Amino acid sequence: MLNIGNMMKQVTAMQSKMADMQNKLAEMEITGQSGGSKVSVVINGKSELKKISIDSTLLVPEEKEMLEDLIVAAMGAAKQQADSIVAKETEAVMGGIKLPPGIKLPM
Repeated sequence: MLNIGNMMKQVTAMQSKMADMQNKLAEMEITGQSGGSKVSVVINGKSELKKISIDSTLLVPEEKEMLEDLIVAAMGAAKQQADSIVAKETEAVMGGIKLPPGIKLPM
């Protein structure tokens, strides 16, 4: 038979762990680079852009499109790392339970 009190304690504990994870993700710094490290971006674990660094040699008007592409590539690299970290953190909070495909936490 189900023990509702025990189940509610588990739900409360998981909610607390998820809140802690959200705070941890907001404080994380993840760097993505492109162009041989001439462009780098820093995002947090929630994929919020915090900083962009561009090597001054790329600041040439004729290279505008290349610079834009490098920024997008660096952001993509950082986002990929962030997604991987979030997946690992979520799995740890969930006690190793994998979520069905298409469902992402934190929501």
